[in-house]
Amino acid sequence: MSAPRAAVASVPVEIVGWPTRFVGGDGSTRRLFDEPLADAATVRSVLRGLSARFPELAAALWHGDKLGEHIEVLVNDAVLDIDHTLDSRLAPGDRITLLAQFMGGR
Repeated sequence: MSAPRAAVASVPVEIVGWPTRFVGGDGSTRRLFDEPLADAATVRSVLRGLSARFPELAAALWHGDKLGEHIEVLVNDAVLDIDHTLDSRLAPGDRITLLAQFMGGR
């Protein structure tokens, strides 16, 4: 009899609105991914892992080593840089949302 396997921790990453086009969605719905939560995982490492599988998302999300300006990143419902930065460590129970920014006006 083998020993039970430990559950691998994950962090949910929800993508909302037009950025879903970059991950197989239609641009009007939500897509949810459970990303592995490795030891010392950060917001950056989780987003890099996800975007490595979706080149169009990577092109839209990243400008070099920094985030682009058209997709808002939230951690636990707070805009990035309020309570977390790209290099903040994540813990079980944390969640990330990628939200389409909408611009308009004159």
